[in-house]
Amino acid sequence: MNTFLYFVRHADSTYTPDEWNRPLSDQGINDASLVVERLKLENVDYIVSSPYKRAIQTVEGLAVLLDCEIQIINEFKERKIADKPVVDFNKTIKKLWSDQEYSIHGGESNQNAQERGVKATIKVLQQYKGKNIVIATHGNLMVLIMNYFNKRYDYEFWQKLSMPDIYRLTFEGTELKEVNRLWSNNYS
Repeated sequence: MNTFLYFVRHADSTYTPDEWNRPLSDQGINDASLVVERLKLENVDYIVSSPYKRAIQTVEGLAVLLDCEIQIINEFKERKIADKPVVDFNKTIKKLWSDQEYSIHGGESNQNAQERGVKATIKVLQQYKGKNIVIATHGNLMVLIMNYFNKRYDYEFWQKLSMPDIYRLTFEGTELKEVNRLWSNNYS
């Protein structure tokens, strides 16, 4: 019996230093409605989300359409890069991906963020075995989780993500069988 996880990278957000409450931008709101249109075709059973507002907003239209509650799972929040904003975000991410144990003061290493995300993913797979589950999360954490199951999902893969983006991961138990990109704003 397969379990399908639909990882949804959140739509575009309006930057604020407040990670928890950063809202979707106008473009993000428009794209979130397209995410709903795509996911309503997937017979979704459950929706879980990062506690961050931008992730919740990306899937809340689907929750309304399906009349289901969004379960907040803190472990699906984005990985913390550092205590304060970094000067060159892309250079910092590249360094973090090149050394799995490297971290900046107050931030998470790839290894620590991956362990957190994978633990939550396995819990979802066990709790909702045989179901279709949407997981609203963040690009870096999503790819770290995917990387755990298949090393081809790496820094270069992360660079090609869009906001939003949807990947369907097919699992048999906790073994990843297949990954399909269902939609990205690069297709619109």
